[in-house]
Amino acid sequence: MSALLSLTGVHTHIGRYHILQGVDLGVAEGRTTMLLGRNGAGKTTTLRTIMGLWPASSGSITLGTERIEAKTTPEIASRGIGYVPETMAVFSDLTVKENLILAARNGPLDDAQLVWIFQFFPALKKFWLSRAGTLSGGQKQMLSIARAIVEPRQLLLIDEPTKGLAPAIVMALIDCLAEIKRRGATILLVEQNFRVAQQLGDDVAVMDNGRIVHRGAMAELAENTTLQERFLGLSLEAHQ
Repeated sequence: MSALLSLTGVHTHIGRYHILQGVDLGVAEGRTTMLLGRNGAGKTTTLRTIMGLWPASSGSITLGTERIEAKTTPEIASRGIGYVPETMAVFSDLTVKENLILAARNGPLDDAQLVWIFQFFPALKKFWLSRAGTLSGGQKQMLSIARAIVEPRQLLLIDEPTKGLAPAIVMALIDCLAEIKRRGATILLVEQNFRVAQQLGDDVAVMDNGRIVHRGAMAELAENTTLQERFLGLSLEAHQ
């Protein structure tokens, strides 16, 4: 299966810190790849490097057949990449409606797409004319994801979407991401909740100390507690 996104030998330095130390990663087209690892392994840095927010010091990043590691963040986003950072990227002083209008760069809001988004995130319809800054944390996360999917993207990069959210909101996010996946989207998803990773992932890459240390099928990792404990520090009790 062909890779839509490929990282080869990618190094990233932030100040004097050498964060990514030769990352090799492929994201297969039409599949959801989970990027897992302990805190500080380099997962967020990987997503930010792909987006050009932290430039790669060396190595190559290829989207389709195009090298993008030297491009600016707006240029990369214009290639059809949607990015949902863990910091919930919304414009607090703008309304929910205005946030989505800005995200729909290729034209007016698509009514059918909005109906679909409201199906999963009814709070966004309820607070349509409210300032995003007044939303709860979970609602801001919903809006952040809605901004990334309000128009078609060839690739979605999503960083810990369920972090710190109530279980009911987590379930809504899982349902939404599962439907995006069923529609054939290509997703690279960082997620600390292993149960969520099991539900959504087709493929998995595990990071440690700025490198990919394991690649394979998500189902294989989900069934192998030895690998889980070795690469993620999980135990049987963590799944109960």
